[in-house]
Amino acid sequence: MATRRTGSKDLYSRLKTRNFTAVVIGLGYVGLPLAMEYAGAGIDVIGIDVDGSKVRALKAGKSYIGDIPSETVKKAVASGKFAATTDFSAVAMADTVNICVPTPLRKTKDPDLSYIVGAMEHIVDYLHRDMLIVLESTTYPGTTEEILAPMIEGKGFKVGRDIFLAFSPERVDPGNEKYTTRNIPKVVGGVTPRCGKMAAALYGGVMEKVHPVSNAAAAEMVKLLENTFRSVNIGLVNEIALMANQMGIDIWEVIEAAKSKPFGFMPFYPGPGIGGHCIPLDPFYLSWKAKQFGFESRFIELAGVVNGQMPHYTVDRVGEALNRFRKPINGSKVLVLGVAYKKNISDVRESPALDILHLLQRKGAVLSYCDPYVPEVRDGVIDLKASPFSAATLRKADCVLVVTDHSAFDYKLVWREAKVVVDTRNAMKGLNGKKVVKL
Repeated sequence: MATRRTGSKDLYSRLKTRNFTAVVIGLGYVGLPLAMEYAGAGIDVIGIDVDGSKVRALKAGKSYIGDIPSETVKKAVASGKFAATTDFSAVAMADTVNICVPTPLRKTKDPDLSYIVGAMEHIVDYLHRDMLIVLESTTYPGTTEEILAPMIEGKGFKVGRDIFLAFSPERVDPGNEKYTTRNIPKVVGGVTPRCGKMAAALYGGVMEKVHPVSNAAAAEMVKLLENTFRSVNIGLVNEIALMANQMGIDIWEVIEAAKSKPFGFMPFYPGPGIGGHCIPLDPFYLSWKAKQFGFESRFIELAGVVNGQMPHYTVDRVGEALNRFRKPINGSKVLVLGVAYKKNISDVRESPALDILHLLQRKGAVLSYCDPYVPEVRDGVIDLKASPFSAATLRKADCVLVVTDHSAFDYKLVWREAKVVVDTRNAMKGLNGKKVVKL
């Protein structure tokens, strides 16, 4: 395992020369790619995760994240630049700590910061002077300064003098081969100017570009703005899609034509709902915080309502499609193509497919699904194993529902073999006819 670098140089100098030991807490879709970037840059990095199975896999050189090849992990472990553990005492050896833990919402749509607080409770047991702590987990503006800073100063350290504290929003896009952890500009904001300077030095030796902002709250707001922007625009295009369907207009054709304008328009696409850890959750973090200032974010919350209704609308379209053959949903065989929240990845967090499966099950549908990235779905309500994608599987279904448009699916085969297809992603583009029902 790595050891803490000591010597006459101060932390800032060691950050600039990449002569330090990093700890990354939380080895999921954010933390593991970051740890691999550190190791690839020649920095000693210790990854901490409470999930022992993840730690065992990483020690064996195996990756469980689609964007990180096992060969990358194996190389980092073999070089001695990366070690994984469940033991938080490794923080004692850290010059820098990145917190990359989940930040879910409670059922009441309030922020759940228990993972952040839990990680910080471990960190403060091993604090030492000249240490930089950076929170990357998505949260509301003020979290870093209002919650983390007091926990540090409660141990007798002064933030900005003894311990440096900053926020840097994760901007990971799973499955995106063009934009990765390394080349997505890294926004950083410190609790104090000196904290911000330290964080910029940390990432400057690893990432292609660092974008400093004036403080941690501004950096926290950046992530919420980015994903609220997406949520609102997806909500807008979803509402227009519902409108266009009533008017007998092909929304996909309209979007293609609109995006031919070289200015003033950015294409967003309708779908069966929104998924992933960010877009369904982040706007609620923002609206929750806004209420503390007496501000009602009606526009943001309305987009959430529209997007939240899309799984119900999708199931209604399945009912309409089956009705063409005088079949009810109850007792009909519905095959769902794709259950991950986006194409070509295995992540099912907040996937609209799960809501759709629940709704169809309640209506009595006989369910099956195909997804080359997700071998099984078990969430306490749905218990299914993936069916093979084949002509025979398609023929057995009374209705095929395209929820996630994985590239591995042969949509011409779907068109030939399915009795009727409900297409929520325009995957059947050019394969029209009476058997295709678009969103």
